[in-house]
Amino acid sequence: MLSGCGKRIGEPAAVMPEGYCFTDTLGQEVTVRKTERVVALMGSFAEVWLSAGGSLAGVTDDAFDERGLELSEETVSVGKYNNPNVEKIIALNPDLVLLSSETKEHAALKEVLKQAGITAAYFKVTYFDDYLSMLKTCTEITGREELYEKNGLAVKTEIEEILSRAKAEEPPSVLLLITYSGGAVAQNSKTMTGNMLNDLGCKNIADENQSLLKDFNMESIVKEDPDYIFVIPMGNDDTLAMKNLKESIEKNPAWNGLAAVKNNRYILLPKEKFLYKPNEKWAESYQYLSEILYGKK
Repeated sequence: MLSGCGKRIGEPAAVMPEGYCFTDTLGQEVTVRKTERVVALMGSFAEVWLSAGGSLAGVTDDAFDERGLELSEETVSVGKYNNPNVEKIIALNPDLVLLSSETKEHAALKEVLKQAGITAAYFKVTYFDDYLSMLKTCTEITGREELYEKNGLAVKTEIEEILSRAKAEEPPSVLLLITYSGGAVAQNSKTMTGNMLNDLGCKNIADENQSLLKDFNMESIVKEDPDYIFVIPMGNDDTLAMKNLKESIEKNPAWNGLAAVKNNRYILLPKEKFLYKPNEKWAESYQYLSEILYGKK
């Protein structure tokens, strides 16, 4: 997907008269000529750009609230990732804006930014390989390809070692849940954490029983009786998320009869590892799950 029209290696991020060209996830040909003022409209994208050796003129609130990134005092908030303030973005006169191709509010900015003469690049990051691809592009833009080795390929090697150790184990069945204000919903192996569990050899009961993705069906769960039940809380209040789970699901008498519940394999996962994109800590997320499934955790 990448095509360099002036590839830079080992040079500081500054002016690139000839530009660096690549194709983003929307299929757009993007040419970056300067990287002095970059705006990231998602906290995880801001983190990737920093991991690539870049600096940021503007970020969304989740870069501060969820990521706690170390940013310059001059870095400006441009609103929430799902409600970015286009006036603030344009006012920063950015050289490059990093956006998500999966966020409709970002897609809505495409023509506005184009008309303003602002270079915008869209990325999609769900799995580790997606992160690796974005990091590679960003490090080639900044000319810091050694950071791709450190924050990308080294992490890939760690993950491969973790998965290699897990292959010899007996694969367990799992149910993965996301809690929200109305209760919980199952996730299959196409989601970020579901994909990690699949890589570790798990059988996700929502892969075969697609109805669980739309309707929390206790009869189906009892029939499958998964070895593990993993829960990821959404929102800022884990206590409230678990309270909603108890009131909507756990009060069902059949719940306590599940093997995972009886065997203390009903586990709350930390959202910083499994709801937010782990980025350069992706191997830590794999290791966390591997220790639960096959280790002593």
